[in-house]
Amino acid sequence: MRPIVQIALAVTVTMSGGAAAADLVTDATFACNLGKSIDAAFYPDKVALKLSDGRDLTLPQTMSGSGARYANSDESVVFWNKGNTAFLTEGADETPTYNGCIQVSAMAPVDWQSFASSEYGFSLRYPPGYTINGGYVYQGLGPGHDITGVSFTIPAAMTDGTNLSDDTRLSVETLPDATSCTADLFLPAGADTPTETTEYGTDNSVASLSDAGAGNLYDETVYALVGTSPCLAVRTFIHSTNLANYDPGTVTAFDEAALTAQFDAIRKTLIVGQ
Repeated sequence: MRPIVQIALAVTVTMSGGAAAADLVTDATFACNLGKSIDAAFYPDKVALKLSDGRDLTLPQTMSGSGARYANSDESVVFWNKGNTAFLTEGADETPTYNGCIQVSAMAPVDWQSFASSEYGFSLRYPPGYTINGGYVYQGLGPGHDITGVSFTIPAAMTDGTNLSDDTRLSVETLPDATSCTADLFLPAGADTPTETTEYGTDNSVASLSDAGAGNLYDETVYALVGTSPCLAVRTFIHSTNLANYDPGTVTAFDEAALTAQFDAIRKTLIVGQ
């Protein structure tokens, strides 16, 4: 089973050590391995940390050759921050006690949960009720061409009374050996020619594929993050059934616009660890 982190995001950072809010440079929440989290408030010369184990720490900034380094006087506690990643070590042997930490987005409703994968190097936020599969495998390219990742399947309640199927999902997938990162690498033959778009400051290669059979309708769209290495992509997979399969008035068409908007909102929270 691949490492999964699933936590409720703490929105407010608790200031410790008498830190003054007026001096605050920025703050961030990091999701770490083993379900741990760090709330960090950064100041010009120190960082105030609130750890998920209940401890509040204030560490002064120290010299570092790369990234930002903060440590107590005897360096028994050291916090490292580089880009949108972080880790914490403790003790003389510098044992990592909070590792694989990736910043999580604040651009989501307060009740959305956070997910981070140190293996795939990303974090995102998602609404309550979604089911996570950390061992997800996309097999649409045929034998020997599996694509691994993490899937987020919609709550079954979203399908009630509609023609939407409960395997509808969003997934984050990776192709570690790809020399470029384009959407067509994630889809079988017959998909649209990829187009490039920029959303939320991120360049995406986008392609779609629709299929049907035995009264089922399948729509996939892949958003490959241009320039990522390993190549990382978000796939939305929408499975519905033909309304003609049902007696009139027994089932209604699902709200495709609302579902797409929710998937887009989830995509907006994606952060690649770097």
